[in-house]
Order: sequence, then structure tokens, then C-alpha cells
Amino acid sequence: MDTQFMKTNDFYYDLPKELIAQHPAEPRDSCRLLTLNRQTGQLEHTVFSRLPELLCPGDLLVVNNSKVIPARLIGVKQPTGAVCEILLLKQRGNDSWECLAKPGKRMKAGTVVSIGEGLLTATVTDTLPDGNKLVSFQYQGNNIFTVLDQVGKMPLPPYITEQLEDNEQYQTIYAAQLGSAAAPTAGLHFTDEVFAALKQKGIDVAQVTLHVGLGTFRPVQEDDIRNHQMHTEWYSVDQTAADKINRAKAQGGRVICIGTTSCRTLESVWKKYGKICPCCGDTDIFIYPGYQFGVMDGLLTNFHLPESTLIMLVSAFAGYDRTMNAYRTAVAEKYRFFSFGDAMLIL
Repeated sequence: MDTQFMKTNDFYYDLPKELIAQHPAEPRDSCRLLTLNRQTGQLEHTVFSRLPELLCPGDLLVVNNSKVIPARLIGVKQPTGAVCEILLLKQRGNDSWECLAKPGKRMKAGTVVSIGEGLLTATVTDTLPDGNKLVSFQYQGNNIFTVLDQVGKMPLPPYITEQLEDNEQYQTIYAAQLGSAAAPTAGLHFTDEVFAALKQKGIDVAQVTLHVGLGTFRPVQEDDIRNHQMHTEWYSVDQTAADKINRAKAQGGRVICIGTTSCRTLESVWKKYGKICPCCGDTDIFIYPGYQFGVMDGLLTNFHLPESTLIMLVSAFAGYDRTMNAYRTAVAEKYRFFSFGDAMLIL
């Protein structure tokens, strides 16, 4: 196990605020793409629409088809009329959710909040040990997600301060399985045109699901990264995806994960079963330098926050020195960073 780079501050880099992207590229595949050869460390600059040219027939892309819930709810407390905010984190039952609430100290059990002029009513039922709230929802109709589409806002990360013109800007075009509190952002760059070019070249796509939690933005508080406790997220791999991944590996193709969430899904399954098989469950896998990858041969990912678990995962795959050099280069070349930013392909 490589213990040379185990301090959180090893993963710090200076990022000017103006490089934090506030809106997605238009069209999506016009964003910049930095390629990193993890054998040689060579960097090249191109655009995302050229991705198919950089891959080979027989390669397999693995995407996360989780769909972001419009989970940010603004409401008024009853009967005082005080404005408050509820952020859905995880569904605990049909109409019971674990949530973040502001102002949390005033949202005690029994607090009732009206959202969307009464279309949705939230009742706080309990405060959990970590301060999160259990909230029960009441609404007209059979499906809370239909109501959320009417009254909810996208739970954008705190570093994005501009409002979206359209909620779909924070969804991949293949998003299908509702459940994420944040987008699997590496997939935001894909367009129908890119997928058509990939298919024409003989590059297949497999879909897995990992519902992204807000813990993905939680800073590492420990000085030694090995003491950090990862949040848990739910994942699922179906038979079709498992068959595609196993076939690609058997035939010598590369399995290229689109985003750290797809990577964490496949490596979680590999770590648990020693193979890729249909399964689902919760994972808290933490990938950092020294980790031995069992499945992933390539990674397409955005540029991540300094000192985050995500840049640690990238460093585990590409190598610490090469990763940090790539980030310094991206800053110098004024790439756009974070959720709506540019992308990096590591092969």
C-alpha cells in the first residue's frame, strides 16, 4: 500500500473562483477535454465531441443512469409563515424521507411546512443523531415525484450560484432511475450525436445505477485520509450490464467508466463478489492511492474540488503526481471546473 500521499492537504490545489463553471456548455459536447495517458503522463487538449476518435472498437463505456430529484423545497412553517428549506436526501419509506432542514434548530418534531401553496405538506417526525430530519409528506395523487416536479428545485452544489434556465440542464440525457441528490456530472457532456458516433465505431454502452448523495460534496475532515468515513450510496447492476462488462473484459476491450460514480459501482461489486454480477445494495467504498482496480481500464471525469474524495479516486487511478500535474495544467489553461465544467479522459 502506497502511504506516501495520505494527507488531505496533499490533494490541495489553487483554483481561481472564476474557473468554477456556473452553467453547462452549449451544446453539451462543445466542452473541452483534457486527455491523460496514465502510462506516460502525456497530456493533450481537445474537445468532448471528439471522444469517439480517442476510443477503440470493442471498448465499453459504463454510464450511471441515475436521475436527479428536484429535491430542494422552499416552504413556509405553519402557522407562523416563516420561510424554511428542506432538502431530500434519502427515501426511508413511500412518503418518509431523510432530509436536511434550514433553520434546523427550529425544525423540531411536529413542525409542519406548506410547500407550493399547499400542493405538498411536510411534517418533521424526528431528528436523527447527525442532525438530519425525518420528514413525512402529504400530497394529492399517487406519486410524490409528480408533485416534486411541480414544486421542487434542482439541488445544485453550493459553488453554483446562478439559477438554471431549465432543470434538464442538470440531468444526463440518459437519466432514467430517480434517486440522486446530485448529478453524475461526467455524463452531462454526452449528446445523441456523440452516442451515434460511438455506436458507428463499435463502442458499446452499459448502464448501471448509483444514486448520488450529498455526501459526495462533504469535505474530508481528517488529516490522514485513511481515517475518513465515506457516506453510503445505493447501487444496482442488472444482468444486461453485467453481461456487457464481462464480455468486453473477455474479448480484450477496455471498460471505461463515465464518472467516479460508475467507477465506485463496478469496483464495489468486484470487491464484494470478485466478479461483475447482477446485484444491488449500499456501498461506502473509498478509493484512494494504493487501491488496486479490479474492473476499470479508463475513466472519464470532471475536475473535482481540492482535497475531495473524488480527486483522491482519480489519483488512485492515474497516479498522484500525474493527477496533480494535470490539475495544475487545467488551471493554467483556464479549463472550467466542477459540475458544469470541462472533462478529463484518463486511459
